[in-house]
Amino acid sequence: MRVHLVDATYELFRAHYAPRPPTLAADGTNLSGVAGLIDQLLYLLREEGATHVGCATDRVIESFRNDMFPGYKSSAGMPPELLRQFPIAEEAIAALGLVLWPMVEFEADDAIAAACVRFADDASVDQVLICTPDKDMAQLVRDEHVVLLDRRRRITYDEPAVMEKWGVPPTAIPDWLALVGDSSDGYPGLPGWGAKSAAAVLSRYGSLEGIPPKASAWDVRSLRGAPVLAQTLRERWDEVLLYRSLARLRTTDDGVEIPEQAVDELRWRGTPRAEWAAFCAARGLPQYAGRPHHWGAS
Repeated sequence: MRVHLVDATYELFRAHYAPRPPTLAADGTNLSGVAGLIDQLLYLLREEGATHVGCATDRVIESFRNDMFPGYKSSAGMPPELLRQFPIAEEAIAALGLVLWPMVEFEADDAIAAACVRFADDASVDQVLICTPDKDMAQLVRDEHVVLLDRRRRITYDEPAVMEKWGVPPTAIPDWLALVGDSSDGYPGLPGWGAKSAAAVLSRYGSLEGIPPKASAWDVRSLRGAPVLAQTLRERWDEVLLYRSLARLRTTDDGVEIPEQAVDELRWRGTPRAEWAAFCAARGLPQYAGRPHHWGAS
């Protein structure tokens, strides 16, 4: 079997900002993000034939990482019409009959990481597909068994593809992000370090700790400004370790709660008709009432 792990927060954001006419509920509430999320989940189930699915959400944007670094991403400045859709998105996922992991202390990415750890080694699982283009998630990729799936572009990243795209193996993605930074998550990386220089050094030395302190000891060809880069790394060592900790995904070992213990608990058994009808009626989305292609027990 294949297991699909969906970053539902990403789908919500992408749909809300998509350049198309807004989807409005009967009372005029903008539900473009929720509608797009529903469309994507139904397509995943119907056209892509997903059978075992887990959906992770950020019930709140803030997480433990905001306590670690004040500049980390938050809900500040987010449009109210988008924030109002977060709980409705979770209602939609549950009403469809899908497994939902709503994160509060941790993030949706952490829930997906925890699910990977728990289910990837099950003998019945042929492949785990992480449904998001988020480069943070590339650290979870393992050979062809756990892959990153960009469903919009129809690109699958296995280990060789991660290496080709970002220049480092999956295990070094947190180190690479620590050096380069991640504007979407709000941490800057180190001055002077870019994607190519970070990839060149990490592909040679494997991790931050493996990089020699002095540039004179670096065996990296065609790298300009090595002395300055090495000095920056030495002077900002504590800072770069903090950024790597922000980038590192947490799992059940860190306290992320995934109630499901067996992979078969992720099996989609159809949409419960009564619950789905009630959701569509309550949220003013009658056009979606008949959309699920398989009905399950209520």
